[in-house]
Amino acid sequence: MGRFAKRAVVLLLPLALAACAGDSGDSGPISYVGEHDTANQPFPANYRDDLLAFLKTYLNNPVGVRDAAMAEPVQRTVGGHSRYVSCLRFSARDADGNYPKPRERAVVYVDGRLDHIMEKPGDICAGATYVPFPELEKLSP
Repeated sequence: MGRFAKRAVVLLLPLALAACAGDSGDSGPISYVGEHDTANQPFPANYRDDLLAFLKTYLNNPVGVRDAAMAEPVQRTVGGHSRYVSCLRFSARDADGNYPKPRERAVVYVDGRLDHIMEKPGDICAGATYVPFPELEKLSP
């Protein structure tokens, strides 16, 4: 490879990597199972335990979560596919030790397993019936 080609690769590689890793808005989260679709999704039987295990690594500081509430999974259309979705609301301590107001998230399940969390669920959680989720408030690192 010529000297010019090497320089071009060195200069263009960071741009290509940034395009892959950049936030493309609401184009969709990374999905662990891809576009797999079946009309008859199984109910996520262990959804509470799976979510707690995930949040233990997902949250910067899982200790001291407040105002935790969760809705039981119901089938919704997410990205054109039928999925079980559980809506979650909580307030996690920020880096300064403060608690912002609780935020809503949608937890999406595929084939009975947690697939991803939507930070901005929009209408997916409209009308969700929340019940307290004390296990989340008792999380430890």
